[in-house]
Amino acid sequence: MPQESRPTEKFRTSVGGQALMEGIMMRGPEKICCAVRRPDGTLDLTYSEVHTHWYNRVPLVRGVFNMVENLYNGYHYLMHSADVSMTEEEQQAEESKLDRWLDEHTGPKFQNALMAVSACLGIVLALFLFTFLPTFLTGLVSRALPLGRWTKVLLEAALKLIIFLSYLFLCTRMKEIHRMFQYHGAEHKTIACYEAGEELTVENVRKHTRFHPRCGTSFMILVILISIFLYAVLPWTRTALRIVYKLALLPLLVGVCYEILKWSGRSNSLLARAIAVPGLWLQRLTTFEPTDDMIEVAIAAVTPVLPRRPEEGRW
Repeated sequence: MPQESRPTEKFRTSVGGQALMEGIMMRGPEKICCAVRRPDGTLDLTYSEVHTHWYNRVPLVRGVFNMVENLYNGYHYLMHSADVSMTEEEQQAEESKLDRWLDEHTGPKFQNALMAVSACLGIVLALFLFTFLPTFLTGLVSRALPLGRWTKVLLEAALKLIIFLSYLFLCTRMKEIHRMFQYHGAEHKTIACYEAGEELTVENVRKHTRFHPRCGTSFMILVILISIFLYAVLPWTRTALRIVYKLALLPLLVGVCYEILKWSGRSNSLLARAIAVPGLWLQRLTTFEPTDDMIEVAIAAVTPVLPRRPEEGRW
């Protein structure tokens, strides 16, 4: 990447990414690059083009479509990184009879459909944990104890936050997830180095913060917090009916949170900084300090996707 492609002053860029198993996916205005460390220490680099759709220009609607697209692409690159980063012995141990049958008897379209189904199952699990379960538990408590409407709202909000934070904390206890969160830190530090207008070297990247206001973690906690206020107005006549109302409002919730995060990522106002605080705090659970070889992967992933002129990639 030519030297002049780096910004000359600190600014917000649209370049973003995702941590993978022993790798990082970076997305720029025009291209996506996925860099994964092979077992022999070399890097596997794969590229794809970024396509602009009609919904990218429609407020509220773009948030929902972008979330679905990012979930699908994220799962695709995560599975790719798992394949690349495993040794042949590990692949043979992990591969089941079903996997071998699918490889022999199905084509790319069917396998892509399976990935889409897997991504949908992930959404269903998230809905169960953070939408259904808090409401269901609150309904159980209200049957045993006489609770007022706002007491149930507050209890549901507390349970939602407890479940969410406990889920993230338990994830950090897993060795593979902890390493992936280190790659998450490498992704953030590398983007921060680029936004500061510095040359992308391991030494320069390492001195930057692993916390970034424009992050998927920030989006998740924003959805949780906004949902508490949005769902507070819903009736509590029946637990099942409340869950239906919450599911019906979910697209609006996602769209609103996306627009808020997009605005706060562009603004330096006091309100924007306040909105970023919960996400930055939560990144203490989802990002960890990376090793130098992880930073090298992040640099390799981000370099090909940087815009030719920095102003083309402004957030």
